[in-house]
Amino acid sequence: MSLSSSARAAVSEPLPSVVRRTLSTAAVRPSWLALGVAVLLAPFVESLPDVLVYLPFALSALVFGLPHGAVDHLAPARTVDGSERRSMLVVGLLYLLCGGAYLAWWFVAPVSAAVFFIALTGFHWGQGDVYALLALLNVEHLPTRAERALSLVVRGGLPMLAPLAFHPAAYRRVVAAFVALFDGSPAALTPFFTPTARLVAGGGLFALTVLALAVGAWRVRRGAAARPWLVDAAELTLLWVFFAVLPPVLAVGLYFTLWHALRHIARLLAVDPDAQHALTTGDAVGALRRFARDAAPLTAVSLLLFAGLALAVPSSPTGLADSDALLALYLVGIAALTLPHVVVVTWMDRVQGVW
Repeated sequence: MSLSSSARAAVSEPLPSVVRRTLSTAAVRPSWLALGVAVLLAPFVESLPDVLVYLPFALSALVFGLPHGAVDHLAPARTVDGSERRSMLVVGLLYLLCGGAYLAWWFVAPVSAAVFFIALTGFHWGQGDVYALLALLNVEHLPTRAERALSLVVRGGLPMLAPLAFHPAAYRRVVAAFVALFDGSPAALTPFFTPTARLVAGGGLFALTVLALAVGAWRVRRGAAARPWLVDAAELTLLWVFFAVLPPVLAVGLYFTLWHALRHIARLLAVDPDAQHALTTGDAVGALRRFARDAAPLTAVSLLLFAGLALAVPSSPTGLADSDALLALYLVGIAALTLPHVVVVTWMDRVQGVW
């Protein structure tokens, strides 16, 4: 199958400038604003009630977060000249098999399933940022697979490893809640939270960040555009500060909803012919309205599946009687959806020339 003319909104063929500007205004700049404001308000976070700390995750069930993966069944057909019926069938089977197998893993070995979820999420959030850097920010300092892979590790490592380094107790509490849902032993997580493990995670990630910036600066000296590299550097600085000063639940909830999900939605809009037409006229609201319509049915189905999961887990979230348990249930449900979602996005990466 060959790329359709409307679906070449990708890396191998740059986005039309008006589309890129509109998507940047609708998806990239709001993420800068949201995280920047959160950093400025960080001194007041300690006094926030729990309901506000958990609010971004609660809202993500309907706004951007969960819906950003609810158009996977249409993404293959829109990315290439393909049949929507076949796209829906293949992606539906993928979700049934991969998502079902991973969900079963949680019931059998929750500790390893939780560790895999963290690694998988880091990979996926990194790949999402690499696409955004190339297609939305139009960077020139990541010309090779090795440099893009380094960027992926750094970008994906920040939301997963920086909170571990700066806020280990809060991080451990959430991961332990994953395990507790399935009657697993939280003590098995101890090796991941030792001072040595935190030093390796935080120090290693910082070293890789410096390396990525240095390699990018070298590319700029050899002729790559300087402004996109400066934006990349500014984003990395913002993310480091953001995850250092905010508690993990609030930070990751905001990042998931207003950074990662927004950027992936921009990617989906760029391959939807009707949405792209709206974007060429600067109508980002119309394009987002179309996305919301497409995402609504499977978002609703996902929420019903989460309700079923609440009945199936060995330890009821209401029995655990705290917000961490409810968050853990939501994230385990998302974990089951994330694995097939990553397969779809990885396929999009290959087709669109990210690697």
